Amino acid sequence: MAGNTIQTLRQRLADYLWLSGLPAMLGWAVLMGGLGALATIGFHEGMRFIQNLVTGQSGSIVGVTEGLPWYGRLLFPTFGGLIAGTLLWMAAKTKTESNADYMEAVAIGDGRLSIGQGLLRSLSSLCTVASGGSIGREGAMVHLGALGASAVGRFMQFSTTRLRLLVACGAAAGVASAYGAPVAGALFVAEIVLGTMSMQSFGPLLVAAASANIVMRMSGHYQTSYPMAGMPDLPGIEVLPFVVMGIVSGLTAPLFLKFLDFSRNRFKGTGLPLPARLALGGFLLGLLLIIMPQVAGNGYSVVNSLLHTQWAWYAVIAVLMCKVFATALTVGSGAVGGVFTPALFVGAAIGTLFGQIVAFFWPAISAPVYMFTLVGMGSFLGAATSAPFMAILMIFEMTLAYPIVLPLLPACVVAYFVSRAVAQVAMYDVTMVRDRDLQLRQRLRQTRLAELLRPAETVVHTSAPIKDALQMFLDYPVKYLYVVDDSNVYQGVIAQQDLTSLLLGQSEIQHKCAGDVLRRDFVKTLHPDMTLDQAQDYFLQFQGERLPVVSRDEHPLLLGVVYKSALLEKYSALKKSLDASGEAMFDLKVVRRPHK
Repeated sequence: MAGNTIQTLRQRLADYLWLSGLPAMLGWAVLMGGLGALATIGFHEGMRFIQNLVTGQSGSIVGVTEGLPWYGRLLFPTFGGLIAGTLLWMAAKTKTESNADYMEAVAIGDGRLSIGQGLLRSLSSLCTVASGGSIGREGAMVHLGALGASAVGRFMQFSTTRLRLLVACGAAAGVASAYGAPVAGALFVAEIVLGTMSMQSFGPLLVAAASANIVMRMSGHYQTSYPMAGMPDLPGIEVLPFVVMGIVSGLTAPLFLKFLDFSRNRFKGTGLPLPARLALGGFLLGLLLIIMPQVAGNGYSVVNSLLHTQWAWYAVIAVLMCKVFATALTVGSGAVGGVFTPALFVGAAIGTLFGQIVAFFWPAISAPVYMFTLVGMGSFLGAATSAPFMAILMIFEMTLAYPIVLPLLPACVVAYFVSRAVAQVAMYDVTMVRDRDLQLRQRLRQTRLAELLRPAETVVHTSAPIKDALQMFLDYPVKYLYVVDDSNVYQGVIAQQDLTSLLLGQSEIQHKCAGDVLRRDFVKTLHPDMTLDQAQDYFLQFQGERLPVVSRDEHPLLLGVVYKSALLEKYSALKKSLDASGEAMFDLKVVRRPHK
């Protein structure tokens, strides 16, 4: 009875087309923002519950880890990895046709997320993060926000484009809640996941992120991540070291990502089942935490310390190397979470070291070391995510210090271009998929007819007798024969209807040759340097299947033919590529799924 009532309600809601119209999407975005904020709050409470349950204390992950005895630092991440791996194994065994990853669901999927898999993966991430895994907690928070949005959109029977946009709003709300950065949260999804910042999609993302931030403030869970008061304004010349900082970040970020990939491959090469693999990663991490507990968790407290206290250069190097290794162990073992926050940590350490070097060689510089720390965070993040604009706003919103924007701008942009020049790697696979997709669209749009050229088999010479043309019409199911002279210069076509008229008129055709009956301008010719669009215009005015391709010489040579089917195949590939991109969300029409 309850199931029938729900189904009836869904069918009635589906009849109200305005519920999925673009203006209504702003209202749905507000709701998704609230759900994303509640998911973030719930994840934080879950972490506290696990920490209290296991250790009897809660708070900063680094603080909890430092309060454990050596065997606790070893066993907590080991058993946490074992439980997390078991949950991931259960998620992998869950049969579903929906996406498991929200980025794939939005960028190249249909917006449908598996609720069962999503909850199991989020619980797995919760166990990893709470037990000290060196991974960001934002991954699960964002996924939970996207998961709730997908469930709402599927209940409302939204079209694929609207469902993808709704899931994107949930993800933006998750990022905004996790970092207290609503504008950067919206940009994260627009720049990385959607690959577009059209206001038709970016507007709802902003509304969702703002709504999430409001809920976080009202519930008392909002705080500026790294408040930096009294930051000095830099003279123009002092921006130059930050440009060099961008180059350093652009060179090191790909190395960091490649090291994580190397670790993944090494763990997969062990052949261990997923629970054992994550347990092994947790055990190795525990060994590291015995001597360096500061690398536990996402590193928030250590970054805060780098910003507000002076560190010796050798201490920064030690914590940097251990953090990179700890992240490689956690991520490489297969743990689910975000690499976003560990990237901020690594960037902060590199920026601190660079700032100390600059201060040593330029003691009169007015920029304090902590400005290099922040710019290192932003530039490293921009290079790793291929989203420099998002990184700039992220650091600004996390510090609320406007003077940091000036050095951030060139550093993040330079880091992005340097990283793309030295290596084709990115933090998120969907970025590489979309880049390959974009390159495919560009290649298709730049395709010339020379690439589609096929040999012209139905060719006769002007001196050939008519009986040869008649025989060719019998051998090939075509309407036209192409006529060339002895030098292969194109002359025109012989139409099947013309020969039929000659035969019916009982004309003396045995003494005629092909050149006597050809038509010179009956069929338009193509050229090898034409684009697909130019060729399509010709085919629209022609009912046949193929058109001849000739050179642009004074005496054009017959080069071959292009088939309409080959042209349509290229256009079909281009359309599929566009349908899988963020541009598909530009569709303003309301399309509802039919009732089942």
